[in-house]
Amino acid sequence: MKIAIIGAGIIGVTTAYELAVDGHEVTVFERHATAAEEASFANAGMVAPGCVTPWAAPGMPAQAMLSLLRRQAAIRIGRPFGAAELGWMWKWRRACRQGIYLANRARLQRLAFYSAERLRQLNADLPLEYERSEGCLMLLRTARDQQLAQPALQVIRDAGVAFREIDAVEARRIEPALNADTALAGAIHLPRDEVGNCRQFAMGLKTGAELRGANFRFNTAVVRISRSSPASLYIAGETQRRRFDALVLCAGVASASLLAPLGLTIPIAPVYGYSISAQIREPLNAPFGAVLDQHCQVAITRLGQRVRVAGGNEIGGAPGHKRAASLQTLYKVLHDWFPGAAQLSNGVQEWKGARPMLPDGPPVLGTSGLPGLWLNLGHGGSGWALSCGSARVLADLIGGQAPAIDLEGLGVERLSR
Repeated sequence: MKIAIIGAGIIGVTTAYELAVDGHEVTVFERHATAAEEASFANAGMVAPGCVTPWAAPGMPAQAMLSLLRRQAAIRIGRPFGAAELGWMWKWRRACRQGIYLANRARLQRLAFYSAERLRQLNADLPLEYERSEGCLMLLRTARDQQLAQPALQVIRDAGVAFREIDAVEARRIEPALNADTALAGAIHLPRDEVGNCRQFAMGLKTGAELRGANFRFNTAVVRISRSSPASLYIAGETQRRRFDALVLCAGVASASLLAPLGLTIPIAPVYGYSISAQIREPLNAPFGAVLDQHCQVAITRLGQRVRVAGGNEIGGAPGHKRAASLQTLYKVLHDWFPGAAQLSNGVQEWKGARPMLPDGPPVLGTSGLPGLWLNLGHGGSGWALSCGSARVLADLIGGQAPAIDLEGLGVERLSR
């Protein structure tokens, strides 16, 4: 089949690879100059399927309200904050109910574990280098943090994930550079979870897709998708439509504006995350793998010769404006745990990215309901962890094959309930 993919983030690149491997003629259209320029650019890099859960969870609305009173908060409300953001948060609040949350968590976990399996297979098949390391340490500052972690532990226990609950002494044996002056009640060690540079992986897999015949068209913006059959689209600056046997929409936040003229309303919104990346100053003072501060919801990861600190959930606000308080939280958490790890005097990369998030959490995979148009979007802050599995599912569906996992609740029909 002749297939067009709109978007070359981690979702679009993995989809292009899987379709090219299946023998399809693939063309990827991307408005930026290179792959993985938006949400995939400088994320935390964690592939921890046991930790992939919906942002819409019981207790989160209360946390959102409390965040208005706290200087350092995991959730923030940005300005401008208009009717669109208010409507999205209303749907998000409804999805925080216990029953809805549990159903969506199961859907995400199913996809996340399959995606991790597919990532391992890709690593076996391809010579990919992306600053990969294994092991994740979830730090629990207080006894209260330990108590709050128990429901999440039951989830990963039920999923058969290897983990250990350990005390502070054992945690510091695994990560010797952890600051002894920062209070630590205990930790959870997940030895099989991994961390890697998402953008490097995307660039490597793009090359793999090209070797299998995929064609990437950068600096090429898709401005409209046609309702006509066969599937077709319009490129900025061109008057004639381009026809394909199928289109796959992987354009993140921009997907909503392309779908709206077709009568498809997808409640996807940018939830902004932040990261700082800096060169390691002293390797002995840096983490070996991935460290997640559960209290602050901030990840500290080692990517080759750099340390990356990532976190934050900000709804509303302007994409180009970096909130100083959000960045300060990242610097503080880094100082709390690894005060001498990074060179912070110069060369620090500060990043803000828009995670394309649906109110209830899981992405949308599969047919759009319109002829020839397929969807692979809405992965939120878990795009890296869900990308490989989502791409394989989509390729199987397009090829008429039964996917390897149950897709209940991952179709577009979920959003109309």
